[in-house]
Amino acid sequence: MSERSTRVLPRPCSSRRAQVVERGAFRGGLRGAAGHWAKGDGVLVGYSAAALHGTRWLDGLPAEISTTRSARKHPGLRIYRGGILDDQVCEIAGFRCTTPARTAFDLGRRLEFDQAVEVIDALCSATRTTSETIAALLPKLAGTRGCARVRKLLPYIDGGAESLTETRTRLLLVRAGFPKPETQIRVVHDGMVVAHLDMGWRRWQVGVEYDGAQHWTDRGQRAWDIDRRAILAAMGWTIVHVSATQLTKRPDTIIARTASALRAHGAPLARAT
Repeated sequence: MSERSTRVLPRPCSSRRAQVVERGAFRGGLRGAAGHWAKGDGVLVGYSAAALHGTRWLDGLPAEISTTRSARKHPGLRIYRGGILDDQVCEIAGFRCTTPARTAFDLGRRLEFDQAVEVIDALCSATRTTSETIAALLPKLAGTRGCARVRKLLPYIDGGAESLTETRTRLLLVRAGFPKPETQIRVVHDGMVVAHLDMGWRRWQVGVEYDGAQHWTDRGQRAWDIDRRAILAAMGWTIVHVSATQLTKRPDTIIARTASALRAHGAPLARAT
């Protein structure tokens, strides 16, 4: 940990707190956030609360805090004015922060749609929070700015995503008109788990997998991928493999291959894709 990060931390500093501070979601605005925390009038919200809950992929994002008092601006710190109900606040490593469901609510109402789904997916993955848990909070926050926006997000949230690219792939498929895929499908062969498919449709034995860099550069991973594909094919599964280039530049290819696979397995697609 850097000297600067250590100085601004309230004492004692737990290893959990130290890990969070090293993440970009705290680094820039930690001094201001720690000042409010020390006064007892601040609650970490949004990105900062998500980081405390163990959410990944938040590097370089600002610290965020909610306070009922007037507050000076600090570089790298976003300050929101307003109180938060006690049952929507918890404590982690000595810091007061919003609960996972309230954190998801705040992220959902403030972020652009796709970014909100990506971050909330990651938060739900880290905390095992579900869209149903978030939905249960909405009646208590009726009338809060952005509540309707969060409600529209909920059908797209899935904590089974293990990467941002998995979330982006799933959003592409749902928007293309496919049935919402199940995530992290456990496939067992001869008593052994041979795959946890990123997503797919168990009923029709069609899976969709995002192949990251390790699938191309790691020899051991590549060798296992070849065996795994053969096993899945022998079991009757068809797997649609997705690359970064396809996802960013040729999404129609993913849609067409998925549609072809589903039709071949007897899926009654709702509309032409």
